[in-house]
Amino acid sequence: MTPFPRQDYASLDRYDPGRSPVPVDLSDNTNLWGPHPAALDRIRAATPDDLRSYPEVYADTLRAAVSERFDVDPGCVTTGAGSDDVLDSAFRAAYGSGQTVAFPAPTFSMVGDLARMNGMEPRPVPWQEALGDARALLAGDPAVVYLCRPNNPTGAQMLEEWVERLLVLAGEEGKPQDSTRPGGGPLVIVDEAYADFAGETLIDRAPHFPKLVVTRTCSKAYGLAGLRCGFATASPATVLEIDKSRGPYKVARLAAELAVIAIRDEDGWVARTSGECLENRARLRTELEARGLAQLPSSANFILFSTPSGIASADASALRESGVQVRPFTQVPHLGEALRVTVGPWPLMERFLEALDRRLTALPGVASS
Repeated sequence: MTPFPRQDYASLDRYDPGRSPVPVDLSDNTNLWGPHPAALDRIRAATPDDLRSYPEVYADTLRAAVSERFDVDPGCVTTGAGSDDVLDSAFRAAYGSGQTVAFPAPTFSMVGDLARMNGMEPRPVPWQEALGDARALLAGDPAVVYLCRPNNPTGAQMLEEWVERLLVLAGEEGKPQDSTRPGGGPLVIVDEAYADFAGETLIDRAPHFPKLVVTRTCSKAYGLAGLRCGFATASPATVLEIDKSRGPYKVARLAAELAVIAIRDEDGWVARTSGECLENRARLRTELEARGLAQLPSSANFILFSTPSGIASADASALRESGVQVRPFTQVPHLGEALRVTVGPWPLMERFLEALDRRLTALPGVASS
């Protein structure tokens, strides 16, 4: 029995990533080169005033930096404590009783939980079906359509033309304005957590669509996962509704200032480490191919590949015993059981490959390179 009236919360579990401390953690897709050095310098220079006072109500300095970096109006920027906080606020703003959140599956694991937290039902659509015909996501008139681009955990990159087609269909098939869903049609959210590794973005285009939101995080390429800071762009009217749902003072003062430093990237550190990540991703792909392990094409800072034994949890446990942590997945299209490894500096990749070879050697009938 729950002590609260919302029975739908009974289907939720507290988030558990299933990880434990290890010497080499390659499981969460953060920047393994570390935090932005200039941001770290700002932390070292912190003063009592940085902690004594509340931050800006709606992180206007951060909004201005996003505006400048991506050439959008400041009124088209919203912020939050991580991009999942922005997603949570957007879901809540789009809420309609009995409504659904549609998304291609598999995708970011928190999406279904965020839907339920905000009183809506998740409606996963098989990836190939959704990408084959965008109308599959619009069936049943969902309140929200969520897209992860590039997708986590597969690394797949949706074509920009496909997203545009979805937006057109959403406008054509959306119902007329009503009291529960002003403007008609779903809120379309494009999660660009990994866009820095893909070489293309929709973030500057979101303000031109009435109900498109493009979210970003500072946890990946910027190396600031410990600060929990994210942002998004959308039309001014959509930003206003998300801000009302978000509430004030959500982004800490230092988090906002450090995010500004990383977004501006005046010394090119983000660009350099992202470039090295792409080089190492290609190199790691070659190494996995040499070991006979199938993998999915990736436009992100990770690779999803087939398990050596066919049992993802067993292989992940074996790698963890060797001091290397990766993320196991099941029922992945084209792979079945799979492991996701974050790409980082090559010495860390060598540690991973050494652990992987030990696992391959230990399996009967499986030979390593």
